[in-house]
Amino acid sequence: MTDAQETAADSSLRTAGAPRQQPPVSTPPDDVASAPIPLLEPQDGIPEVISDATALADVVAAFAAGTGPVAVDAERASGYRYGQRAYLVQLRREGAGSALIDPIACPDLSGLQAAIGDAEWVLHAATQDLPCLRDIGMVPTRIFDTELAGRLAGFPRVGLGAMVESVLGYVLEKGHSAVDWSTRPLPEPWLRYATLDVELLVDLRDALEKELDRQGKLEWAREEFDAIAAAPPAPPRKDPWRRTSGMHKVRRRRQMAVVRELWTARDRIAQRRDVSPGKVLGDAAIVEAALALPPGVEALSALNGFGHRTSKRQLEQWQAAVDRAKALPEAELPQPGQAVAGPPPPRAWADRDPQAAARLAAARTAVSAIAERLNMPQENLITPDTVRRLCWEPPAEASVDAVATALAGYGARRWQIEQVAPALAGALVPAED
Repeated sequence: MTDAQETAADSSLRTAGAPRQQPPVSTPPDDVASAPIPLLEPQDGIPEVISDATALADVVAAFAAGTGPVAVDAERASGYRYGQRAYLVQLRREGAGSALIDPIACPDLSGLQAAIGDAEWVLHAATQDLPCLRDIGMVPTRIFDTELAGRLAGFPRVGLGAMVESVLGYVLEKGHSAVDWSTRPLPEPWLRYATLDVELLVDLRDALEKELDRQGKLEWAREEFDAIAAAPPAPPRKDPWRRTSGMHKVRRRRQMAVVRELWTARDRIAQRRDVSPGKVLGDAAIVEAALALPPGVEALSALNGFGHRTSKRQLEQWQAAVDRAKALPEAELPQPGQAVAGPPPPRAWADRDPQAAARLAAARTAVSAIAERLNMPQENLITPDTVRRLCWEPPAEASVDAVATALAGYGARRWQIEQVAPALAGALVPAED
């Protein structure tokens, strides 16, 4: 039994009301494990969705008076709406209970930010939710990411449902994760699901903290959490049209220009309609048109993705985009590939720089061995991109200090450098013939 499981067994789960029945805790492999308990209803029922200033003020006051960490989650409408904005925010704190807030009806959450901004926020897969929370003015100063904690602690499955089940002994219902959260009013089963998502986050946090401490990884986790909380917003992607699914089939520059024009036209329409771009025109259709270079609307309508459901007006606007690409002068056509800072793809190393390829192979072997010993994924020990950059342009001196300096320059955390710098320094030394 891990310390995480002992924490769940030895302490009452935090609740705002009466204690919940304690779940069974996972037993050693040679024992018969008890079945986990389905978590079907929130401890205090489903709270009313906050959608006006008066109700929001009451929630702000309650959470300001609460104590301890704040469980935070957000639901988006990916695949339905344009962008990644939050359509529901869920919170829970000891002494305040749970709250569901509609950020569309209550766009000013500055009062809530002031109430909980200095508290530790507990999120699962924080990097997914922090951007949409930042967009509505909610920015934490301290976080605890239960998914990342699970990775560092060596749990094989780190989804929220899997973690709650293996650590706390409850089964979460996850059937509504991909629904259209922009729907109004939100159906009760969805609200139940949303409330349960923050019901046990703080309890999971406490159990994982104890497990990380037992493994000697707690300070590592804190460094990771601090780095996530302090990270600036990601810059806009350069040439996002290049990420069109199926782009690998498009090889000629004129065809690439068609993809770019269709992608740009689709994005403009999707933004105006506030719908997912895929609902306006599929990636497969864009690639199909790029490969075919149709001469007119009739030829375009015969392609997959531009069938009988596409109106004449829509066909004309898509054909206009194709025609714009076909009319571009050669100098304005996009270049093949995408200029990327850093080393080339590893598959090209053996031909371009055999010594670098040998360094990379040795470095990967060393990182794999350390990750296995520490029982964590290699990418959490040190990012593959960092290893590639180090091996492609190694420091002049293959010393531990020089490697440590290079790793820090690539954004590696102190604990990561301590774990991998000696082994990577050895990997950079050429093997004797």
